Amino acid sequence: MGMERIVAGNWKMNKDRAGTRALVAAVVEGMQPIKGPAPTVVLAPPFPYLPDACSAAAGTRVHVAAQNCHAAASGAFTGEVSAGMLADIGVSWCIVGHSERRQHQGETDAAVAGKVRALLGQGIRPIYCCGERREDRDAGRHHAVVAAQVGEALGALSGTEIARVVIAYEPVWAIGTGLTATAGQAQDMHAHIRSLLRSQWPAEATDIPLLYGGSCNPANAAELFTCPDVNGGLIGGASLVADQFLAIIRAAAGASGY
Repeated sequence: MGMERIVAGNWKMNKDRAGTRALVAAVVEGMQPIKGPAPTVVLAPPFPYLPDACSAAAGTRVHVAAQNCHAAASGAFTGEVSAGMLADIGVSWCIVGHSERRQHQGETDAAVAGKVRALLGQGIRPIYCCGERREDRDAGRHHAVVAAQVGEALGALSGTEIARVVIAYEPVWAIGTGLTATAGQAQDMHAHIRSLLRSQWPAEATDIPLLYGGSCNPANAAELFTCPDVNGGLIGGASLVADQFLAIIRAAAGASGY
């Protein structure tokens, strides 16, 4: 079948309980006509609605992700949620290192490294986010910035561990701005990330999915997914509308030759 294709929806701080169940159900129903093995589909609602999403997705091809976790197993961390708590309610994926948390919560790659390990220890698959700001790209240091992020957050992992990680490249300048990296820009950075992985984990690097996470939508998804090192997308706004998200899923299925 080749490289795993993944389409993940990051709902951020959107939807209510009824909307969560309705959107999960719409995605599940909309995937039915896709013949053969569809891309892996992951939905990440806000924390309060994770149990509802897990219930609505149970027994289907849709996986449920959290949008964050804490590195510690337990303790005096008011407002935080551990990887073990996520596993306890049936969450099987988790986004970590998103640029909005780096910006608003001051998260560092050193902190995210602990989260990745905690998730792997609970059998939860991490989606690790990395990417440069506009000033980094304009200054020509975008490759160096992403290399530093990947190295600090993932560099201590074993081959067995890195094989469970998904990496999402999200150019910060293309998130919520209406801007999108061209297919060429996306492929260039994804190829760079792939080369970083090969330098440390040559046996696993080829099979680690790399997702594009900068304003991917139904209009550009097909072109992005034809890039050899773009193995799917981490979708923001378009994941909140079933028809748009399903169009992206179909684009990923088509790029896989299904």
